[in-house]
Amino acid sequence: MTVEKNELRNIYITFLEEDIIKEVAILLNVDNRIAMEKYYNSRLCQEIGSGEYGIEYMDSKYLASDLIENEPELFSK
Repeated sequence: MTVEKNELRNIYITFLEEDIIKEVAILLNVDNRIAMEKYYNSRLCQEIGSGEYGIEYMDSKYLASDLIENEPELFSK
């Protein structure tokens, strides 16, 4: 991957993560900081960062809902 493509991917991922965090905050009616903490401690965050599964190209609203549904242990605390 060229430097430009890598930089563009990093920017895209940053915006995607921001959108996921905002959506989690809305869906759970919590502060953005709490949503951010939950997201950055999730498997979803690791999977998006690795780019291994290609899920970083999915819709942020879908990913936020998926996070809440598939990692409930993050939100039970």
